[in-house]
Amino acid sequence: MNVLSQKDNIIFAMNSIKMKIQEIISILEQWAPKAYAEDFDNVGLLIGKAETECTGILITHDVLENVVDEAVAKKFNFIVCFHPIIFSGLKKISGKSYVERVLAKAIKNDIAVYALHTALDNLKKGVSYTLADALGLSDIEVLVPQENTLKQLTTYAPKENATALLEQLYKVGAGALGNYDQCSFVTPGTGSFRGNENAQPYLGKPMIREEVEEVQLNLIFQKHLEGKIMQTLFENHPYETAAFELHTLENQNSEIGMGSVGILKKEMTEEDFLKWVGQKLKTNFLRHSGFLNRKIKKVAVLGGSGSFAIPKAKQIKADALLTADLKYHDFFQAEKQILLIDGGHYETERFTKKLIHDHLIEKLPNFAIALSKSLTNPVKYFSNGKKE
Repeated sequence: MNVLSQKDNIIFAMNSIKMKIQEIISILEQWAPKAYAEDFDNVGLLIGKAETECTGILITHDVLENVVDEAVAKKFNFIVCFHPIIFSGLKKISGKSYVERVLAKAIKNDIAVYALHTALDNLKKGVSYTLADALGLSDIEVLVPQENTLKQLTTYAPKENATALLEQLYKVGAGALGNYDQCSFVTPGTGSFRGNENAQPYLGKPMIREEVEEVQLNLIFQKHLEGKIMQTLFENHPYETAAFELHTLENQNSEIGMGSVGILKKEMTEEDFLKWVGQKLKTNFLRHSGFLNRKIKKVAVLGGSGSFAIPKAKQIKADALLTADLKYHDFFQAEKQILLIDGGHYETERFTKKLIHDHLIEKLPNFAIALSKSLTNPVKYFSNGKKE
């Protein structure tokens, strides 16, 4: 068991705020909604109870036994990680695998674990954005936008109530698109309705058909806001029964998706760019496709496994794609159109832990939050008779 340092004690003493783990989860999910995680993934609270009071947050890339030991030493009971420790189904916890041992130790010490993974990958200023920013790219945009993540609400309200209803819907995120908010389209018209004998209509009387000067309101919103927006609609619509339509749009969402693409401030030769990447990733080992003998200016990046982004990077005419876990045959896809670079899985995600830490520090400046000091990269390197 490690002895708490003076710095650790200071951090622990800062934790004067009483918060439940669920409150911290809410902060994380407002930032990186689970709705945008990939279907194959396992994000969210993986171990522990949300209603438990949090004694401190330890942030790590992966949850290993030494990370749990670190949390125990700090007397922190909440670990926020990037990669989920539970990915596929478990039928037993006997301690025979590292996953089972981590779960057993976390449960024994009442430590909760929350994983962000692809929810953070798909955030516009998430994993890949931090990689692009570290490389000094400008004009950074999403490389592979998600589809079917935008929805449209259409509803109808009396003309005199429309503005107030719109204002309430704007407050919860309806009508926000890119750099704009409070976006809507309003169409005037005539609405008709007749309530039965049990109705309590806002306008008119039961069993009498009414015609009212109404407006049609149309607003687009991000799909993770649907529950809040519909609740706001029902709470603020004047009619006893609000008429509405919901549609999922096929438009690509430029605010959500995997990878980033940006522009180098100054173009580089391929060799100089590889040296630059190595310096930023702190690695001497980069696998790449053949040189094209041209300058690198437009760069696509995707932290972690990103071979699926090769066609998109070529389509947008990126000069290079930096990602990880490229297989032998993936490099053939370069087809003398792009420089493909495998920088290593951990290496291309190395800025993620600090990204999570900085966000929580901004939201909870007086709470006990610490970066794990444990190195969790399982890959080691050997070159020229020297261990790296």
